[in-house]
Amino acid sequence: MLKTYHGSCHCGAVRFEADIDLAAGTGKCNCSICQKTRNWGALIKPDAFRLIAGEDAMSDYQFGDKQGHHLFCATCGVRPFGRGYVEAIGGDYVSIALNCLDDVSDTELAEAPVKHANGRDNAWWDAPAETRHL
Repeated sequence: MLKTYHGSCHCGAVRFEADIDLAAGTGKCNCSICQKTRNWGALIKPDAFRLIAGEDAMSDYQFGDKQGHHLFCATCGVRPFGRGYVEAIGGDYVSIALNCLDDVSDTELAEAPVKHANGRDNAWWDAPAETRHL
């Protein structure tokens, strides 16, 4: 079920709203940045995302093929969302860090299906052999 959630970084400088259907699935990955940041996200289209505050408070980190913008608050360092364009997943996207949703319940998170991606081996559509640590 599509629901509007509100999210923020730790210090509150970055705030957003996002329309997310958690039942449609969430994702964890073992690529270098997702593993180091323990990222757990939900991909949405840009029209389902509204930045309320903090465009000027964010810094951008890109690496590799530079398809993704790994945005973080320059004050507290938290990464509430990222943006990018990847043709294989339908073009423009916003990746919401579920741990930054302020009004999601523990039950909603526990019931959200999780798909694992093997980014470490560039086998994005396959689950890695081990996922318990992600």
